[in-house]
Amino acid sequence: MKAKNNSDNKGMSLIVKTVTRIFVGLILLYGIYIVLHGHVSPGGGFAGGFIIALSYILFMLAFGKEEILKRIPERMISILESLGVIMFLVIALLGFSGGYFFYNWLPKGMPFKLLSAGTIPISNVALALLEVSLGLFGIFLVLVLLKFAPKKDLEKDEE
Repeated sequence: MKAKNNSDNKGMSLIVKTVTRIFVGLILLYGIYIVLHGHVSPGGGFAGGFIIALSYILFMLAFGKEEILKRIPERMISILESLGVIMFLVIALLGFSGGYFFYNWLPKGMPFKLLSAGTIPISNVALALLEVSLGLFGIFLVLVLLKFAPKKDLEKDEE
């Protein structure tokens, strides 16, 4: 009988991993939908970004932190989060071309259409995909990486 690779034992069971492979994509797609339609229906940058962060967290819970860090390195999370803040600030500062901070400098379009809100959809994307989703996932990742052993385990190691 062939021994299993040590990396196969990381994360949860095969059933949980299979279900996660199916649902992570759907959750991510739903989060993107909420972000892109946030100016027309309930949702927006924060709600959609939170849903996207939940898909990253579900993947990490099912497959383990090593697998998610292979796909999205910690350094990349920090860079993309900073890029989201810069995008949001640039959109707001470009409003000064119209006279004041966060002025809607894009045409508004037809009401209740996908491209009907000027700078709001761009702001939602900057806020959700880069700032909220990666920010919340970064917080969760730090909590996982800085996990401390309980005192009982430390006492056993000293013996």
